[in-house]
Amino acid sequence: MNIIPRKYYLDDFFDSFLASTDEKNAMKCDIYEKGGDYHIEMDIPGFDKKDISIETDNGYLTVTAEKKDEVNDEEKNYIRRERTYGKYQRSFYLGDLESDKIKAEFKDGMLKLTVPKKEVVETKKTIEIE
Repeated sequence: MNIIPRKYYLDDFFDSFLASTDEKNAMKCDIYEKGGDYHIEMDIPGFDKKDISIETDNGYLTVTAEKKDEVNDEEKNYIRRERTYGKYQRSFYLGDLESDKIKAEFKDGMLKLTVPKKEVVETKKTIEIE
């Protein structure tokens, strides 16, 4: 009898429950902090720059990539079709953003975003007791 450790069993259960194989492989990213900025590097292979939109709303940065299904060509007799079409989206909460200062670059299937961190204003105040 092959016993699967509990940790792996739950990981597999939630992975399959929460996302399909295609969703797990779509729009993988790395996020890091460097030079006072947040940097997001996201893989979006198979999409063009025109297929991608970036929006900010209430501290959230949302990246959407959408590709429409190609027009059905009656002359094509598909034997196998693996390329998927549709909409993929990722959102990140980054707090108070200055959206006009965000920089984006898309090259070779990779989206690179630079999000300046907003300077934190010290709000600590000491109240004297009378």
